[in-house]
Amino acid sequence: MRVEFGSSYLCLTFSGSLEPGTMAISKDGNDRESLSEAIRETEGLQPWRRVFHATNGTLIVVAVAFLGLGVETTVTILGVILGLSVIMDIIRLFDPKMNVLFFRAFSSLASPREAKRIASSTWYAVSLLLVLWIFPTPYALAGILTLAWADPAASVVGQKWGKRPFLAGTVRGTTTFAVVAVVAMLFFVPWWMAIPAAMVTAVLEAAPVDLDDNLIVPLTVACVLSLIGAVI
Repeated sequence: MRVEFGSSYLCLTFSGSLEPGTMAISKDGNDRESLSEAIRETEGLQPWRRVFHATNGTLIVVAVAFLGLGVETTVTILGVILGLSVIMDIIRLFDPKMNVLFFRAFSSLASPREAKRIASSTWYAVSLLLVLWIFPTPYALAGILTLAWADPAASVVGQKWGKRPFLAGTVRGTTTFAVVAVVAMLFFVPWWMAIPAAMVTAVLEAAPVDLDDNLIVPLTVACVLSLIGAVI
């Protein structure tokens, strides 16, 4: 469409479609913006994530130790949960819209670091499955209960009151982890096994390693307890 005014003219061009590249840039930009907004909703202390974390581990320990749920049955259930979690991770990590949906649906439970990584819940299932499958049941349950109680307690204390750094954590956070870990392990092992296992695990939990705590904690506890049990 061209409209002339005297010796000059104004040229207006209309198009019913955009170039594919322009559409892709616009779409990607919108997806990134939506994901950033969804991630911001998960930042902070995340109290419900801590409660959910502690409740799940405690329920599994109670079911196996006191309600008679067999280890094989528990491992099977965890295997199903793990399979579903892996499928969900694959879908959302390759589909930005699904990733946004994940963060909006689980805003009280998701963590910002999961935006481009496997969800902590997936590592949770992996760790619990392995520890129950490989190690003696008392050691496995000690590791699971340590993860359920000590990890969230240390996180809360470290974020709210931790001032002096220790490795990648804080002195107060690591100390809290060790104390709560000992309490959790005493349900299944004597104190002289619980204390060294708690100290080793607390240090590894605070170490600057690029591994999820959900994977590190139960396996470390069970490994240390197994070593102590084999030596003594």
